[in-house]
Amino acid sequence: MPDPTPQGRTRIRQLLTSHELTPRKTLGQHFLADPNIIRKIVGLSGVGPGSKVIEVGGGTGTLTTELAASGASVIVYEIDDGLVGVLHEVLGGMPNVEIRHQDASRVHLQDALSGEPWTLVANLPYNVGTGILLDALRFAPRVTRFVVTVQTEVAQRIFAQPGSKVYGIPSIVAALHATGGAAFALRPDVFYPEPNVASTVVDLERIAPPAQAEQAIALAVAAFQQRRKMLRGSLASLIDDPAGVLERAGIDPTRRAEELAPDDFVRLAEAVAT
Repeated sequence: MPDPTPQGRTRIRQLLTSHELTPRKTLGQHFLADPNIIRKIVGLSGVGPGSKVIEVGGGTGTLTTELAASGASVIVYEIDDGLVGVLHEVLGGMPNVEIRHQDASRVHLQDALSGEPWTLVANLPYNVGTGILLDALRFAPRVTRFVVTVQTEVAQRIFAQPGSKVYGIPSIVAALHATGGAAFALRPDVFYPEPNVASTVVDLERIAPPAQAEQAIALAVAAFQQRRKMLRGSLASLIDDPAGVLERAGIDPTRRAEELAPDDFVRLAEAVAT
């Protein structure tokens, strides 16, 4: 039978101890341990009967249980062998939950999910969360909404503007594929064990990307790899006559990567293609 017990810090410790487990830093495991925060995240996501939800990093099932209680159909990914056992104990045959014992960072979500729309609701593992989010934005259009917990510094990079010290590829990928913002901050003491970094819940809604989005990202990657160089130099390995192409796109060849907005990279990609 499912275990509906709200999972605070004490209950999480009990579950881990009963399965002879300890949180693994190598997997970025910090479990949400505040039922009020869990309810707030699920409420923000707006999921309910008829919704299709994907969760990455089910942990001890704190968030999964609340998502399932909403009436949504939930697919939860968990890589840790021991925690898969915990999830089966906690969720125990809930008909609207499917537990997938897989490394979500190696799963192509577009192929792994059927139909749309899907909502990604997750306390993303710190070590792989950024990559999972960015890959889902780029390559899994079936996922149309994202309500995820990430490190605050990751959230800052996602929503950074040109000229910011933290502006880069995550900022560009997010801007080309979604709208949204930081929903609310989380204190370390709502996790078990407590992380040494701040966390933020971000809320993103998918938008249709420009046709040249992937080419724009490839150009941005090349430019940011040599961010101290002017664009005419940093893009030389990728573009023949970069100065000419930049001028055709209406971009000063002496500018640097962090000065270009996502739309500038799209315009540059269009100029390359012509």
